[in-house]
Amino acid sequence: MEFLRKLARKINGDVITRNLVLAACAVIVFVFVVSQLLNLFTRHGQVKVVPDFSGMTVEEALRAGRNASLRIEINDSLYVPAYPGGVILEQNPASGARVKSGRHIFVTINSFHQKKVEIPYVTGFSLRQAKNNIEMAGLEIKELIYRNDIATNNVLEERYEGKAIRPGSKVEAEIGSGVTLVVGKAEDAPLQQVPKLVGFSVREAKSRLWEAGFNVGKISGDDEINALNEREAKVYQQTPATGSRQPLGTTVRLLITRDEKKLEDGHKASDRDARAAAKAWAESEEAARDANE
Repeated sequence: MEFLRKLARKINGDVITRNLVLAACAVIVFVFVVSQLLNLFTRHGQVKVVPDFSGMTVEEALRAGRNASLRIEINDSLYVPAYPGGVILEQNPASGARVKSGRHIFVTINSFHQKKVEIPYVTGFSLRQAKNNIEMAGLEIKELIYRNDIATNNVLEERYEGKAIRPGSKVEAEIGSGVTLVVGKAEDAPLQQVPKLVGFSVREAKSRLWEAGFNVGKISGDDEINALNEREAKVYQQTPATGSRQPLGTTVRLLITRDEKKLEDGHKASDRDARAAAKAWAESEEAARDANE
C-alpha cells in the first residue's frame, strides 16, 4: 500500500508521468471497447449447427431458422414433379455445417408449376440452328426422325404432342418439354461418328448427340442418383461406343455416375474405343480404295 501511495504522489507531482499513465489507460480502454464491439458484430463464440431444412415448407424453414438464429433466403427454384410444390429441395450451407449466429442460409424451393415458354418455329433451319434455338427457349429435342431429302440435316417439320408447329402459331410448352423434328437425309449421306460423351453432364451429352444427328436413348444411373443430384452426375459409359460410325438418327444409351473412379475408368475405356474405331475406319477405307483400283 505504501508503494502505491508513493507511486500516486509521484504521478501527481510529475506532469509527464501523469500524461503517460493517462495515455496508457486510454489505450487499454480503447482496446477493450474495440474487442467488445468486434465480439458483438462478429458474434464471436456464437456457433450454430445448421439444421436440415430439406422437405420443409418455406414457412416451416423460416420458423426453424429463427429458432436457430439463422436467416433463410430463397435463392432459386426448380420444378421436380416427384416432390410437393413449395418444399425446400437444397440448401447452402448444408445441414450439419457449423456457422455463426445470424448466417444466411440459401435455399432452393420446388415450384408448384413448371413455367411455360413459346416453342420457336425452326422448320427450314439447319439441325444445328434448330437445336440452338430450342435449347435457348429452355426446351429439348424429343426425337429426330430422318426422312429422305436432298438436303441432309435440314429441318422439314416440327411437332409438339403430335401437332405440327406452324409460323405464328405461338404454341406454349413447359420448360424442359421435348419437340420432335423431322429432318432430311440424302440417300448418299455418310455414316456419322458418335461423339465422346464420357465426362459430360446429361444436359451436355444430349446437346452433343442432337447436334451430331443422334437420338438420346435410355439414361441409367447409380442407385444413389435422384432427381435432385442428377445435375452433378456425368456420363461414364455410352452405347454405341465413342468414335463408332452409325446412321443418322441412331439411339445412344447413357450410363451416369457421381463416382470419380467410375468416371476415370470410363474416360480410359472411351479413349480406347475411339482409337479402335479410328483404326477400323482407316482399314475399311484402305480396303475400299484397294477394291476400286
